[in-house]
Amino acid sequence: MMVKLARTICMATCLAGLATSAQATLTAREESIVPIAAFAANGNEAALRDALKSGLEKGLSINEIRSILEQMYAYAGFPRSLTGLGVFVDLLQERRQAGIEDVKGREASPMKKGESIREIGTKTQTALIGKPASSPVYDFSPNIDTYLKEHLFGEIFANDLLTWRDRELATIAALAALPAPRQLRSHLNVCLNIGLASDELKSFADIVQKQIGHAAGKLARDSVEAVLEARR
Repeated sequence: MMVKLARTICMATCLAGLATSAQATLTAREESIVPIAAFAANGNEAALRDALKSGLEKGLSINEIRSILEQMYAYAGFPRSLTGLGVFVDLLQERRQAGIEDVKGREASPMKKGESIREIGTKTQTALIGKPASSPVYDFSPNIDTYLKEHLFGEIFANDLLTWRDRELATIAALAALPAPRQLRSHLNVCLNIGLASDELKSFADIVQKQIGHAAGKLARDSVEAVLEARR
């Protein structure tokens, strides 16, 4: 029931966002998610450290950033996720020693009782993409379908420490930085499904261009334009 309601709200928000995209902008907090995810995914530790510091200063809590870095395992693998978490732990220790007390933030809400991770993940995945997921790849590899539904959508995206907007911004940033063009276009469509407006996606591409690098920025910009054109 909750997922159905969330889907209805997301669809309405999407339509409203498209209609008012001229006024739509990412918040400073949302903008700070992009370099954190991108540099965690591509392994640039020095740049990640600066991005983490900026994220804390722009309103992300410790637990929210931790959740972004944990999410990266699903896109860039455990080595990059673990490395990113290690960089963050070191940064927090340095800041504490300097007398800086960062906001820890709340913990995630408990998972709903009475539903399996598979059921939760399937509902979340369906709400995000706007229809039940199907693919020849899933037919060929039922295991990957399980990993997506149970780990990515059931354990990560269903974790409410971050909103779906936050998680999708982190996802498309990582996919642009890797690079993973096909998956990037897929998740840009998800972004539109959950209410991000065209101007917000263009802003995302500008951030990638300015902060991550020319190649990643070009991929982000070209992918955004291609997805928006297809939507028209």
